[in-house]
Amino acid sequence: MTKRLRPAVLLASLTLFAALSPPLAATELSIPPIQYHQRILPNGLQVISVEDHASPNVAVQMWYHVGSKDDPEGRSGFAHLFEHLMFKSTKHMHAEQMDRLTEDVGGANNASTGDDVTNYFEIVPSNYLQTLLWAEAERLSNLNVDEPNFKSERAVVEEEYRQSVLANPYGKLFNAIDPYSYTVHPYKRPTIGSIEDLEAASLQNVIDFHNTFYRPDNATLIVAGDFDPKQLDAWVDQYFGWIPKPATPIPQVTAQEPVRKKNLSYTVTSATAPLPAVAITWLIPPAADSADIVPLQVAAALLSQGDSSRLYQSLVYRHQIAQQVGVDADGRAGPGLFTAYAILASGHQPAEAEKLLHEEIIWLATQPIPAAELDKVKTQLLTEELRQRQTAQGIAFALGQASLIDGGAEHVNTDLAALQKVTEADVHRVLQKYVTGAHSVTIDYLPQAAGKGAAK
Repeated sequence: MTKRLRPAVLLASLTLFAALSPPLAATELSIPPIQYHQRILPNGLQVISVEDHASPNVAVQMWYHVGSKDDPEGRSGFAHLFEHLMFKSTKHMHAEQMDRLTEDVGGANNASTGDDVTNYFEIVPSNYLQTLLWAEAERLSNLNVDEPNFKSERAVVEEEYRQSVLANPYGKLFNAIDPYSYTVHPYKRPTIGSIEDLEAASLQNVIDFHNTFYRPDNATLIVAGDFDPKQLDAWVDQYFGWIPKPATPIPQVTAQEPVRKKNLSYTVTSATAPLPAVAITWLIPPAADSADIVPLQVAAALLSQGDSSRLYQSLVYRHQIAQQVGVDADGRAGPGLFTAYAILASGHQPAEAEKLLHEEIIWLATQPIPAAELDKVKTQLLTEELRQRQTAQGIAFALGQASLIDGGAEHVNTDLAALQKVTEADVHRVLQKYVTGAHSVTIDYLPQAAGKGAAK
């Protein structure tokens, strides 16, 4: 039997390596790949599994290929609403029983909704694997989509909107990024939706959404941890294999976001923000384009990861015009966004931050990058990824991201190799192609009294 390094050993080795070794680019780490098994049931359900007996736990995750981009027109927030409904009653489970099946045995469960996917995830002692597989199949096949469940969860989601968007001082800014950054693609609809769209929804709308997207051929089951592969296959066949595959096709997003022809600027006002802020976005390719996305992620980290990063040093410490800055290269199944933002210090305005953000990005895109700085950031990103993979749940998340968003399960291994190979030339190339050489959308965020434009 081949002996493989455990993720924890890899992480410890990497941390020591970062402290004592020469640049990462000069000494590339050999990281054992995640050994996963993949199969597809006759009804279209994709199953990905990773056997790992490091601890007596097992992670079970159901990923549905439906996110806010699939919300019906005028019904934004449906994918998120349905995430909540999946915790209500089924034919054979009462409401909130998933909590009892996990928390009462020392496990946990939760769910999340994104632009492209909705995922449900649990971690339990491995002897409860069969129970969780039954429960996930039960939620898929026998969910009670009825008026009481619909109304109660709609109220919960509306309150979540009030707290995360309206009450949060900068909630409206981050909620406005997608609507202003996309013109055609349904990514322009925020994941959380709007109270108006939720209030306009009917029970039949919800039933139609469920029938359209919650089906075995639109789902991926991921199991990682302590299990017997033959027993897993038998249980998956038993609990999921009988669920029929609908004859109707799954709707696909066909909208193509056009290339921006000019720079655009908008103003959003807030009654709760104490200080102004600014966000700037550029369109980037889908996450499957790892040759460009991975260097863009490195560029984002060079700009804003940690207090020693370029934007913190410039805007927060040297010029002292901002109290918080950030950059994100958000890879999605479709066109993503490279976003830079700054929350300003007292007495400063968005135009000041906008100028410095552009200057720092242009400098990074055109000037030499110290090898030590580039190696440090790559090591940080690699360490973060390996730290996630220390647990069965983290391995399952990495596989879900790779399989449904990054272009295929194989990306769980190939993207780490790509990260180690990123060079200064790669960072320059992608920034010049997608950022400094492209048009941007700028959102000025102003406290209500100072605002001159309409809030969106």
